[in-house]
Formats: sequence, structure tokens, C-alpha cells
Amino acid sequence: QVQLVESGGGLVQPGGSLRLSCAASGTIFSIVPMGWYRQAPGKQRELVATITRGGTTNYADSVRGRFTISRDNAKNTVYLQMISLKPEDTAVYYCNRATMPQGYDYWGQGTQVTVSS
Repeated sequence: QVQLVESGGGLVQPGGSLRLSCAASGTIFSIVPMGWYRQAPGKQRELVATITRGGTTNYADSVRGRFTISRDNAKNTVYLQMISLKPEDTAVYYCNRATMPQGYDYWGQGTQVTVSS
């Protein structure tokens, strides 16, 4: 059974930091590339960071240099360290597979990140 549980969000001032965690059930999640997505109000969900099983990372231009994705395969956990947060980073953040097989549509509840003074 697929289960993704995101945590670590909250309210932070511009320039602040947060660390998100994602606990994934299922062995597959320790093998496949994983990613962090975000969805701001009125916008489509976007992929902001990915990481392969071996640790190769990639980032959207909007977060490169500020966000760091990492994973612990033994714990089936993925992290997103966010620094220098901006108001435009405000969104619900989700973790999931970086690429989705056809018919795959499992998502966790996400964790809200709000950047505001």
C-alpha cells in the first residue's frame, strides 16, 4: 500500500529556513528517483527538486542554490532543506516519485509552507 507522509512545514519569515521530511511506505520508494513538488494557490503543481537512488540531484531554477534535497534509503525518507525562503515559496509541498508510471496517482496530504512577515 502506497503511503506518503510529509511533515515539517509551517509559517516562517522571509529569509528563514525550514526542513521538510517525507516518510514513504513501500520498498519501491527506496529505489526510484524521488522528488519534492509544490502547489501554490491557483497554480499547477510543480516539481522543484529530484534525487536519484544514488544521490544525484536536480533543481528547478526558482529554488536552485536555496533548496537541498536528500534521502535516506534505509529509512525510506526524503528531505528538503530550504533556506533563504521567499514569499513566492509559499505553497503546499508534496513528495513523490520523480516520474509517474501511467495510472499512478498516489499523493500524501502535503505540508503547508507559508513565508510571510
